[in-house]
Amino acid sequence: MASLSSYFSPITRRRLAAFKANRRARVSLWLFTALFVLSLFAELIANDKPIIMQYDEQWYVPLLVDYPETEFDGFLPTRTDYLDPFIQQQIKEHGWALWPAIPYSYQTLDMNMTRPSPAPPDSRHWLGTDDQGRDVLARVIYGFRLSVAFALVLTAGSLVIGVIVGGVQGYFGGKIDLIGQRVTEIWSGLPVLFLLIILASFVQPGFWWLLGIMLLFSWLGLVDIVRAEFLRARNLEYVRAAKAMGLPSRLIMWRHVLPNAMVATLTFIPFLFTGAIGTLTALDFLGFGLPPGAPSLGELAAQGKNNLHAPWLGITAFMTLAIMLSLLVFIGEGLRDAFDPRHVQQRQAGPAQETQNA
Repeated sequence: MASLSSYFSPITRRRLAAFKANRRARVSLWLFTALFVLSLFAELIANDKPIIMQYDEQWYVPLLVDYPETEFDGFLPTRTDYLDPFIQQQIKEHGWALWPAIPYSYQTLDMNMTRPSPAPPDSRHWLGTDDQGRDVLARVIYGFRLSVAFALVLTAGSLVIGVIVGGVQGYFGGKIDLIGQRVTEIWSGLPVLFLLIILASFVQPGFWWLLGIMLLFSWLGLVDIVRAEFLRARNLEYVRAAKAMGLPSRLIMWRHVLPNAMVATLTFIPFLFTGAIGTLTALDFLGFGLPPGAPSLGELAAQGKNNLHAPWLGITAFMTLAIMLSLLVFIGEGLRDAFDPRHVQQRQAGPAQETQNA
C-alpha cells in the first residue's frame, strides 16, 4: 500500500521533510494541536453539571439537558444547581453521578468557599479563583478555546480577502493596481484601536462583532505579499502561454498563479494567527473586547493587574499566553524554513558535504 507522502509532488515532499527535520517546530505543532483538541471538549473537562447520572433507576444527561430541580425532589421548578449541597446529597442517596475532572464551568461562582476571593490554589481550585470566585483553570481552558477559535476564523477570513485583493492588483496591474494601492494605504492608516473604542460606546461588544471589525483591517498585511507574487508571476512564460491559448483570467489566476503565490502567503499565516490572539487579548485587557463574563485571557490578565496580592492570576495569564504564542512562533519558523528553497538546499547540502569530507 502506497504511503500518504507518495501522493504529493516532489517539492511538497521536500517541504514536508524540511518541516519534520525542524524538531522544535514539529513538537510545537503536536503540542498546540493536542491542547486545542482537548479544549474542544472543555465541557467534558470543566463543568458544573454531571456528564451522566442515575437517579431512582432513571438515566439523566445533565450536560445536554437542563432538568428542573423538582426532578430530583427539590422545591423549585428552576434549573438544577448540581453544586447545591442538598442536590448532591439527594444524588448520593438515590443514585450516582459522573462528574468532570473540574466540577466548575468558566462562569460558575463557588458559593461554598471558606476563604475570600481571589483564593489561592488548593485541592478544590487547582489554579485558585479570581476576584468573583470563579475557577481560574476552567476559565483558562475555555479562554484558550475561544482565543484559538477567534484567531482561526479571523485568519481564514483575512486569507480569503487578502488573496483576492492582492491577486487582482498584482495580476491586472495598471490603474487597478494604482487605485488599489492608494485605497489600502489610506485604509491601513486608520487607527483600529480608536475605532473599536468609539464603536464600543454604541454597541455591546461580542465575538462576531469584534471579528467583523478586526476583519476589516487584518487582511491588509497579506495584500503586499500576494500582490508582489502575482506581479512577478504574471510575466512568466507559462502564464503568457495560457493567455495566448485564450484561457480566462480567473482560471489563470486560480490554476497557475495562485499556487506559487501561496508559498509566501502560507509562511505568513502563523504570524497573522499570533497577531489575532494578541489583539483580542489586548482588547479584553483594556475592557473593549468580549462581553463581561466571557472566558477571556485578557480579562484574566487585567484581574492579575488589579489584584497584585493574588499573584497566581497574573502568573497564570502570562504563562498561558507565553506558551500559546511561543508554540505558534515556533510553528511559523518551521513553515518559513520549509518553504524557503535556500534553507532546504542548505539542509540537503550539509549531509552531502559531511560525507565528502569523511
